[in-house]
Amino acid sequence: MKHTYTPTPIDTSSVELPAELAALTEKLAENTHDIWAAGRLRDGWQYGPERNDTKKTNPTLIPYGQLPESEKQYDRNTALETLKVILKLGFQIIPAEK
Repeated sequence: MKHTYTPTPIDTSSVELPAELAALTEKLAENTHDIWAAGRLRDGWQYGPERNDTKKTNPTLIPYGQLPESEKQYDRNTALETLKVILKLGFQIIPAEK
């Protein structure tokens, strides 16, 4: 069966994130990595120097702070786009009062 899938993400190119959301973006990126890693570990994966789907090893099963910048950027992009979609859909992100 032929599958034809054309992704149609919400266009967030006009959305500018306020500067105060930069720290939130990084925290969400770290959490995204932790959720991914927890799922992998639960599925029997473990750290290994190279990715091997048969042996279930992956070199990025390490804390977020130890990831190479390229891997962090992947998670940051996910977090950034999530925040931008929230704003694009008309929601507000307001920090709780301390």
